[in-house]
Amino acid sequence: MRIGFTGTMSVGKTTLVKALQQMPKFKNYNFATERSAYLNSLGIPLNYKTTIEGQTIFLAERVTELMQENIITDRTILDVIAFTKCANKVSVIDSDSFENYASRFIKQYDHIFYISPKGIDIEDNGVRETDSSYRKEIDETIQKLLLKYHPEAYNASNIYCPYKLKGTTEERIAQIIKVIYP
Repeated sequence: MRIGFTGTMSVGKTTLVKALQQMPKFKNYNFATERSAYLNSLGIPLNYKTTIEGQTIFLAERVTELMQENIITDRTILDVIAFTKCANKVSVIDSDSFENYASRFIKQYDHIFYISPKGIDIEDNGVRETDSSYRKEIDETIQKLLLKYHPEAYNASNIYCPYKLKGTTEERIAQIIKVIYP
């Protein structure tokens, strides 16, 4: 199964992946967390300063994750598209072309779980953007993409069905287990 978490920055996606990694129920899964700090150290601009080249690297990471059988990742193709669409240095034409190409991979997820930023403060980890307006813009863009790429767009059932997670990490895990192991 290919499972991805989507949402704006600082909503607990990485925390959730790390918590699932400790659970025996998920022992047969591979886990991936984004390497923003590492990529930034290579000179790849992040967040609203990103470029089409930088987003291509992030897309390659997500596609590489999708090449694995059992993967749980703290980012999805949707996140990459959203950050591309909200970038200051990416033209609308390039952004639309990027989305058109990247969106073909979305249907490879078995489950995408969306995490809302409502009620969650932004944590400054030294890499992520802490501007609340930008955070909101990313969140709204991800929500639009979730609607746009709804399963019915593929005329398939049980493929790419977004679920909204709420509550504490433990409550989110319970919701995930309910979906994956009904």
